[in-house]
Amino acid sequence: MNQQHNCDVLIIGSGAAGLSLALHLAKNADVVILSKGRVNDGSTFYAQGGIAAVFDENDSIESHVSDTLIAGAGLCNEDIVQYTAENAKSCLEWLIEQGVNFDQEDNDNGKVKYHLTREGGHSHRRILHAADATGQAVQTTLVDRVNNHNRIRVFERYNAIDLVCQNSDDKNKHCIGAYVWNRNSEKVERIFAKKTILATGGASKVYQYTSNPDVASGDGIAMAWRAGCRVANMEFNQFHPTCLFHPEAGTFLLTEALRGEGAILRRPDGSRFMPSFDERAELAPRDIVARAIDYEMKRLGADCMYLDISHKSPEFIMQHFPTIYEKTLSLGIDMTKQPMPIVPAAHYTCGGVMINKQGKTDVENLYAIGEVSYTGLHGANRMASNSLLECLVFAKAAAEDIEKHLPNSQKYIELPDWDESRVTDSDEEVVIQHNWHELRLFMWDYVGIVRTTKRLERALHRVELLQQEIEDYYQNFRVSNNLLELRNLVQVAELIIHCAMKRKESRGLHYTLDYPELSDEISMTILSSEDI
Repeated sequence: MNQQHNCDVLIIGSGAAGLSLALHLAKNADVVILSKGRVNDGSTFYAQGGIAAVFDENDSIESHVSDTLIAGAGLCNEDIVQYTAENAKSCLEWLIEQGVNFDQEDNDNGKVKYHLTREGGHSHRRILHAADATGQAVQTTLVDRVNNHNRIRVFERYNAIDLVCQNSDDKNKHCIGAYVWNRNSEKVERIFAKKTILATGGASKVYQYTSNPDVASGDGIAMAWRAGCRVANMEFNQFHPTCLFHPEAGTFLLTEALRGEGAILRRPDGSRFMPSFDERAELAPRDIVARAIDYEMKRLGADCMYLDISHKSPEFIMQHFPTIYEKTLSLGIDMTKQPMPIVPAAHYTCGGVMINKQGKTDVENLYAIGEVSYTGLHGANRMASNSLLECLVFAKAAAEDIEKHLPNSQKYIELPDWDESRVTDSDEEVVIQHNWHELRLFMWDYVGIVRTTKRLERALHRVELLQQEIEDYYQNFRVSNNLLELRNLVQVAELIIHCAMKRKESRGLHYTLDYPELSDEISMTILSSEDI
């Protein structure tokens, strides 16, 4: 029989959303946090830029709302945008109380004044940051708080396999926990929870080039879909314009704050090109900048474009961007003297599992927060530095709802045992690797920055073949990390393609040569199990 763990709240994911939620809830509940890798392996740790909130007296919530709506290209939920902007400052103040040290400026009156930077799409300086390693500061601070809390248990190197659901007397589906794979013991275990929260991040690993860490494989989206939840706007995949292009750089991102502080995009010959594409030039929203870079690379047959901040003083660069300076210097690039080679890379999943303002999904007792979810905040394009903000705001909202509805008297339920009596160990791991590379390559080629109907049809055909092959494999062999991630990525790829095929226009991050204009009809793309 598989080992079973019991808790009040199971949080699947250990980034800003999951850790914040755990800290909000742990004073009244026993919490288990599931981390697929080490607790610092997620996207939060690598976020460079910062978190948007109105701290400047010359700025306003109305301006933050307006900027977000413009970036979202008509598809934001205005009520959600207003709610997020209104709660931004208090959530940042909570983060500061936890011990996050955001950069400050000298101030004659003795009051704390935070250094605010500006990024693409923002009309004011409103980005709080910790140099160019904000995510690391947030993640390490929250991890330290979690590790010192006696009602929070962190399970590292655990993959969630699937949610466990049952139908109750009212015939509604209820989530009662999850099957998980302990990568340390290589055994399947069970976790019962009164409330389960998906905080697994996005799905950018579905693409060949991504700024995300390896764990961003769409696990929560795929699990929620298999459990019966709807998803929305999966066609809107944000490609960050500036990922460092170097064979030894891995997935190293060059923060948008560089452009906020005056960095210029240049062709290989040194000429500037962004003013030809948008009057906001380098400070245009990410979708416009990424398409411009993609266009210039294809037009010139170039491997990359260049980002240049060498016109600023070395002291300014090293003070504001120490992490990037050290990383690029280690690769032989002195950013104080020369431009940095860049390419776009898949960065953020703007769609996701549909939730309400409290983070609740279509399945009872199941919540989703952070990048895994679709709140309506981002619309057709996420504005810079609204992502960590969304994690904080909806972690707090979900915590308040869970506290109200967490049963005190409910007994723990014995979950059905995981049956692996008819499976064997695989001797064909190479099949997984081949499928993995094929998926990520054709998603990049056919469902990338620029799309066509024919490309999408080809991608769907490939996905359907892969799904059958992977399902056969999944039924016959014991689970592994690569198999679980591939199974989820193929499911997410199918959802992305179906959403993209339904949108007969170009809007925000979805650009198709067959429908290059905006449609007069503004609507979100919603998929349920009946649609596929």
